[in-house]
Amino acid sequence: MTIPFFDGHNDFLLRLMKSPAPREETWLEDSGQGHMDLKRMKRAGFAGGLFAIFVPPVSGGKPPDFKALMANPPYDLPMPPQMDHATAQPAALTMAGLLHWMARAAPDDFALCRSSAHIRAAMDSGRIAGVMHMEGAEAIGPDLDALYLFHDMGLRSLGPVWSRPTLFGHGVPMAFPGSPDIGPGLTERGKDLVRLCNALRIVIDLSHMNEAGFDDVARLSTAPLVATHSNAHALCPTPRNLTDRQLHAIRDSGGMVGLNYASFYLNANGTAATDTGWDTILRHMDHLVETLGEGHVGLGSDFDGCVLPDLIGDVTGVPALLEAMRAHGYGDALITRIARDNWLDCLARSIG
Repeated sequence: MTIPFFDGHNDFLLRLMKSPAPREETWLEDSGQGHMDLKRMKRAGFAGGLFAIFVPPVSGGKPPDFKALMANPPYDLPMPPQMDHATAQPAALTMAGLLHWMARAAPDDFALCRSSAHIRAAMDSGRIAGVMHMEGAEAIGPDLDALYLFHDMGLRSLGPVWSRPTLFGHGVPMAFPGSPDIGPGLTERGKDLVRLCNALRIVIDLSHMNEAGFDDVARLSTAPLVATHSNAHALCPTPRNLTDRQLHAIRDSGGMVGLNYASFYLNANGTAATDTGWDTILRHMDHLVETLGEGHVGLGSDFDGCVLPDLIGDVTGVPALLEAMRAHGYGDALITRIARDNWLDCLARSIG
């Protein structure tokens, strides 16, 4: 039996924007390209997820070959420079528009959702529930006015930083080994952004944020702390993963962590090698469950934004992950919570 699941993070919108193929083919057809499309999502049991607006670094060349760059730790990849809102907004608006188009192109199969009630209603009707997320707040200018605009378009989750600095705070580098305790915390504009996200009931995503910024959000925010796609630093000491102290803070706030499938955040040696076994993936899952508690762990694939283990491959590999959890000793009730219900409960607490 296929288990419906909710995914905390994917970068499909970026792939859709950049795809040389017609957008109808990229979204509606199983082209075998990338990690996701509507047909594969339905076949896998993808019931809903956060769809990221992510503006990539401006460069004229090919995207980095992370598998090669991370082949021989230690490594410390240079952080891209800060991007201003005038540069970021056109691509961000394009991706927001594409998410709306996805719902119009497949109205019987996909819905853009603005509340937890809308998410559940979409799922009950057999439609995939898409929630607009923003990974890195570069498209939000210093006056924060654009946040109201994106909220009106459906934005319900926002990460103030990706792995580069913004007006609002500082991200962590793609490095190994390393600690998230790198650099200063939120700027004054960043603190204002947190307060406005709380007022608008927009989730603040702590993935990619450095430790000082994480602590500032924890002190300021009145909402559950959420890391949409992060793993355990204790098992893979990259700055992108969360320390046990951070996990405890998330637990105590009633928040969530979505398990990231990226091989370089799973493998104990920090490489992007794709021969990652179920034992490695499930060690992170075990650690998150033990440290956070059973009600605060979910899935956060990073589909179309990372190097995946071969055992998963694309969205159709998630049922194999859930079956591996069962074989590992997870009961059906806990699998269902991790696969979907914990995210739905957390979003009900966060976005209403």
